Amino acid sequence: MKRRPVESSALASVGYDAATGVLEIEFTSGEVYRYFAVPPSAHRGLLAADSRGRFFRDCIRERYPTERVPRR
Repeated sequence: MKRRPVESSALASVGYDAATGVLEIEFTSGEVYRYFAVPPSAHRGLLAADSRGRFFRDCIRERYPTERVPRR
């Protein structure tokens, strides 16, 4: 999945596949996680948030099924 860089102290890049509802987030630590069944409104909210890290913590983390993407 193609991710785009974002300005955030916690998140490095974000990708989203609207067809499958998969949100992929790369954190500044280098770890990448996929979140499943994420509605488009949550993706839009994340990109529009003043604090993307806070939005992630409050509205995405622990709300959607997730998996860690192994490093290549």
